[in-house]
Amino acid sequence: MDWPITLTQIQQSRSRMASHIPTTPFRRYPLLESAIGHEIQLFVKHENHCPTNSFKARNGLSFMTALPEADRPRGVVAATRGNHGQGLAWAGGICDVPVTVFVPHGNNPEKNAAMVAFGARLIEAGHDYDESLVAAKDWVRQEGAVLAHSTNDPEIIAGAGTLSLEMYEQQPELDAVVVTVGGGSQAVGAMTVFRALRPSVAVYAAQARQAAAIHDSWHAGEKRETARADTFADGLATRSPYSLTFPALLAGLTDFVTVTEAQAAGGVRLYLSAAHQLAEGAAGVGLAAVRQLTERLAGQRVGLVLSGGNIDRETLKRVLNNDL
Repeated sequence: MDWPITLTQIQQSRSRMASHIPTTPFRRYPLLESAIGHEIQLFVKHENHCPTNSFKARNGLSFMTALPEADRPRGVVAATRGNHGQGLAWAGGICDVPVTVFVPHGNNPEKNAAMVAFGARLIEAGHDYDESLVAAKDWVRQEGAVLAHSTNDPEIIAGAGTLSLEMYEQQPELDAVVVTVGGGSQAVGAMTVFRALRPSVAVYAAQARQAAAIHDSWHAGEKRETARADTFADGLATRSPYSLTFPALLAGLTDFVTVTEAQAAGGVRLYLSAAHQLAEGAAGVGLAAVRQLTERLAGQRVGLVLSGGNIDRETLKRVLNNDL
């Protein structure tokens, strides 16, 4: 298969973004490691310290800085549940590119407000991310804007890959990394970096069980879609695999697991109690996956991406009250 991106593209992306996104911390927490057990050295990559509190700031700025000058006046359009839209809107302000985001009806109002505050024009369409994406593609045809897909674009994936490049440089003797999958940009970025610089690193992926289309497709060896994607980890709420990332996921992942809503909520609570870090649902999925994989990760140096901290107040209340 043709691999979707190269290490060189990731390095170029980082060079373009360096003045706007400092290297994020990569830390160990004794209480967190004690809770995980199995003598795992767990290094947490703090993407919640990015300018929009999510690794999606990398994706958005990578896309914007690679956009040809001639295309910038056309504007950029995207579908999102929040983090991708915030990343694009923030990057659009830096690059002087207007951004329009499509969100599902009933999308979280706090996340909508954040996207607008960063400068996005917000339009509600569809009942979930996939239907919002259809509306965004219609907008491209009608208005001539440039589509910034949340995953299915080489520059988006290259942006996500910069966090794994940092992980390698910060801790070059990692044995494994665990990433969450909504579309696969984090996972493909990680596999691109480590297959070039440290091929022995195992890349594990995790998805919410209530939005498991890509997980199910990976285990089946073929693309499968689901009718719904209902999870509080809304950054992972996709209903189908993507053409640019799925073949690479098939070829390169060591394993792919799912976690329940309750397990993901437990991950959010553990981040808060053991590391004093506010984590969104997708990050909780990643930590819950580490707990599920402890026997396979025993005694290893493991990198874990805390993908973002954009959890809204009402969802956090439910997590803390064990209502999920």
